[in-house]
Amino acid sequence: MSALIARTGRHRQRYENDFRLVAGCIPYRIKKDGEDETVDCESRLELLMVSSPDREDLVFPKGGWEDDETIGEAACREALEEAGVKGILDESPLGMWEFKSKSRQNSCSTEGSCRGYMFALEVTEELETWPEEDNHGRRWLSVGESFRLCRYEWMRRALNVFLTVLSELGKYEMNEDELTELGDNSDAVSVADVVMGDHQIRSPSCFLKSSGSQQLAGESYNCIVLG
Repeated sequence: MSALIARTGRHRQRYENDFRLVAGCIPYRIKKDGEDETVDCESRLELLMVSSPDREDLVFPKGGWEDDETIGEAACREALEEAGVKGILDESPLGMWEFKSKSRQNSCSTEGSCRGYMFALEVTEELETWPEEDNHGRRWLSVGESFRLCRYEWMRRALNVFLTVLSELGKYEMNEDELTELGDNSDAVSVADVVMGDHQIRSPSCFLKSSGSQQLAGESYNCIVLG
């Protein structure tokens, strides 16, 4: 059982024009295929997703953005609470997507509407126990597996933007096997079809610190944000 305790309740929840503001991230690591790190082995991109009770599909860590934290700190907190990971959060947001909460998916009203802001998180530490491990299992996946198991279309689109950003930054280029696996996934949207301008942050109150630490039920964790 983790010594950390997840935040509960929505008394500090941020809203904007009847939308609940949500922060999340795509946790990732780049591993070498081979045991000897000194050898020039082929790199492999792995993504971390979390499960929910009685569901086979997976999601990226996300949750409510509260009024005593920056959006970057909220994304780091959710990664810690739901997936038990810490890392380096890229300051550049992947974008904003509007969606309904899972309990309101079939509702025609605006109730349950969310605006989710997603970021890339390079994982540097993986905890053995974490606050929500009883409700969220975690699983490292290949890119193709992540696309197939994503619960929602908006998350697959966020993943497409994430891959585009990593490629543009020169941090990772998918190898032939990964491209083949992605191409075999009929549910995936082509990375080339993603238009970054369609997913710009709209909220004027969004901002990130250069670095900081956030309190979580009496404990603190480092939230490193890249400029």
